[in-house]
Amino acid sequence: MTLSLSLPRTSRFFGLVFALAYTTLSFGIATSAAPLSAQGAPYYTATLAQPADDNRAVAGGVAWNCAGTTCVANKGTSRPSRVCRGLAREFGEIVSFTADGEALAEDKLTRCNGN
Repeated sequence: MTLSLSLPRTSRFFGLVFALAYTTLSFGIATSAAPLSAQGAPYYTATLAQPADDNRAVAGGVAWNCAGTTCVANKGTSRPSRVCRGLAREFGEIVSFTADGEALAEDKLTRCNGN
């Protein structure tokens, strides 16, 4: 009789432990930061007139990774022209700027650079 009472408690206990472990692992995987290259193509790509002094910066509300004159970032919540303007304030003149593969129009790029 004791064996039959302890078996359901034990199985519930292990079921609870398994559920907690699964939830913890799945939440950790969903919220972990992956390298930019592992997430696929960047949403924003910018070409600077001069190489960046820093290879990482937060500008225009997004985190940028730069190598030489090329900077990339994941999607932000602001309009592309606003993101471009923030990057130009941080790094100087932007030669080209694309958002989701679409180049920023020439007049918007001029405004981005403050001209």
